[in-house]
Amino acid sequence: MDYKEQYEQEHLRNADLAGRVAELEAKVDDLNFKLERIKTNPVWKASAPLRKCMHFTIRQARRVKNCGSIKGIAHKVKYKKNEKIAMEQFGTKSFPNEEQRKLESETVFPYMAKISILVPLYNTPEQFLKEMIDSVVNQTYSNWELCLADGSDQEHSYVATIVKEYQNRLNTKNNTCIVYEKLAKNEGISGNTNQCLKLATGDYIGLFDHDDILHPSVLFEYVKAINEKNADYIYCDETTFKSGNIDKMLTMHFKPDYAIDNLRANNYICHFSVFKKELLEGDELFRSQFDGSQDHDMILRLTDKAKNIVHVPRLMYYWRCHEGSVASNIDAKPYAIEAAKGAVADHLRRHGYDHFKITSTRAFETIFKIRYEIIGTPKISIIIPNKDHIDDLKRCINSILEKSTYDNYEIIVVENNSKENTTFEYYKQIAENSKITVVTYTPEEGETFNYSKVNNYGVSFAKGEYVLLLNNDTEVITVNWIEELLMYAQREDVACVGAKLYYPNKTIQHAGVVLKLGAHRTAGHSHYMQHRENLGYMGRLCYTQDVSAVTGACLLVKKAIYDEVGGLGEDFAISLNDVDFCLKARQKGYLNVFTPFAELFHYESASRGSDMTGDNADRYNKESEYFRNKWKEVLDAGDPYYNPNFSLDKSDFSLRI
Repeated sequence: MDYKEQYEQEHLRNADLAGRVAELEAKVDDLNFKLERIKTNPVWKASAPLRKCMHFTIRQARRVKNCGSIKGIAHKVKYKKNEKIAMEQFGTKSFPNEEQRKLESETVFPYMAKISILVPLYNTPEQFLKEMIDSVVNQTYSNWELCLADGSDQEHSYVATIVKEYQNRLNTKNNTCIVYEKLAKNEGISGNTNQCLKLATGDYIGLFDHDDILHPSVLFEYVKAINEKNADYIYCDETTFKSGNIDKMLTMHFKPDYAIDNLRANNYICHFSVFKKELLEGDELFRSQFDGSQDHDMILRLTDKAKNIVHVPRLMYYWRCHEGSVASNIDAKPYAIEAAKGAVADHLRRHGYDHFKITSTRAFETIFKIRYEIIGTPKISIIIPNKDHIDDLKRCINSILEKSTYDNYEIIVVENNSKENTTFEYYKQIAENSKITVVTYTPEEGETFNYSKVNNYGVSFAKGEYVLLLNNDTEVITVNWIEELLMYAQREDVACVGAKLYYPNKTIQHAGVVLKLGAHRTAGHSHYMQHRENLGYMGRLCYTQDVSAVTGACLLVKKAIYDEVGGLGEDFAISLNDVDFCLKARQKGYLNVFTPFAELFHYESASRGSDMTGDNADRYNKESEYFRNKWKEVLDAGDPYYNPNFSLDKSDFSLRI
């Protein structure tokens, strides 16, 4: 083994060790925080009788089906509160009325694509089978065929009988809309679905589970997308339901548009996938080695090939929750976890990645953290603007020096109009560290404070391949925070990478930026003020994902990209310059990424006060108006990573009513 190989292996071991240390530190920190919160609670002892009563109530509640914990009780309360709203907006009341059905049924598209819906059957309960078929038969769009491959055993021979009854009633000499084949043996979900594909004659293929239900307008909406957007891969929002009643929804999954990092972390696309048949040329539909997560594997492969992936942001797939289904419990198919990891690993290798690590997150076993190999040890230039507030700056710099496991960085402090002697005394101290440089930004006569100019000036001194914009009121939590950011920033398709930031009380300050969120309809932070322990909507606080923008309080980007887009826009002197920067990068075709695995405290606005009072409010209002005008077309299109069914008034993924 030569020295280069030894170095690379040692580099990988060090990166892995840093990741493990970070994970353990996070767990210890979280447990200490919880313990301290309990110890310092003055009502802890006084509430002992109440806790005893609560535990008694929980024990009694366990005797009631589906109500085994305080979380379960809270879920029921929340569900009851929103049940009526959900039913009216997304359940059977969302089905087309007679007038709408007539309109959709009589619509003639320029391209009346034939959609072959594949359903592998296996011992399907009679009621489930009939409801599944009926939901296809009742589609407002008529150019479809239902391809059924039946691997049921002899005890479930009624499956064939029921299907033949539908065939006799619906098939004609000129239109065989239901195609059925009884398989000689059950080949599993992958094998049975592949047999369905052999029966298909359509231009597009749809994948449908034998115990689920489709919205009557879903095929109409999909063919509309095919005609209007030339879609070759289409999916919609979905819900799980119980008790055989689609109005009794359990989890409504409102999805983002296509987002590759989200898809690598978890199969958020799932149902109802319809794709152009030619995407399968020279490839299998389902691969048996990924049984249990065969759809995730397929979606990763086909979306790689697709040119126009379209998300229909309507709840149009109803996923039945019953004993033994994945919708009910992932433990029903534990092999699905390893299959999903294998599917993602296979996908990553196809994209040229190596030495990655895939682990389950605290959100769910099939929601993954992906640790990419960091290539080399590129230099990171950390830019920290500063005006006085030395306590903040000391805390920030000390945390970088003391906690960072990544060593190849420089810190450039950009002095901006400080007044206090202690500030300049501190500058002299830190200047003795070879990693730290202090540069002075001198504003032109009459120039007011311009955060963008200060940062751009600091970046002009950067010697690193990467630029890390960092507020002076931040403090590092995660020891491998730089590695967690860098593993994404090094990708050719990524521009800005942002961290997860907390207030001192460990509530979330930043977890990605959503366009139009908030009163000004410019941009806002998702999951704002949620507790650190919160998993987020559908686990989104637990995995790395694509976002429209990230905050400039901690933002890593290649210096080449920083220069390519012209740095921070100096027209945005105080606010929205980071969002503007991210959108400029997105306009160039880059992705922006938020990772929850790089964590810092952010003592927000300690150095400049709030934007929402006095002159600051006037300034923010003017910059907001300028932002809305500059990015009007982008804002009007909506944030692709934030479903339009969510409210823009709240950051907690509440439904828009």
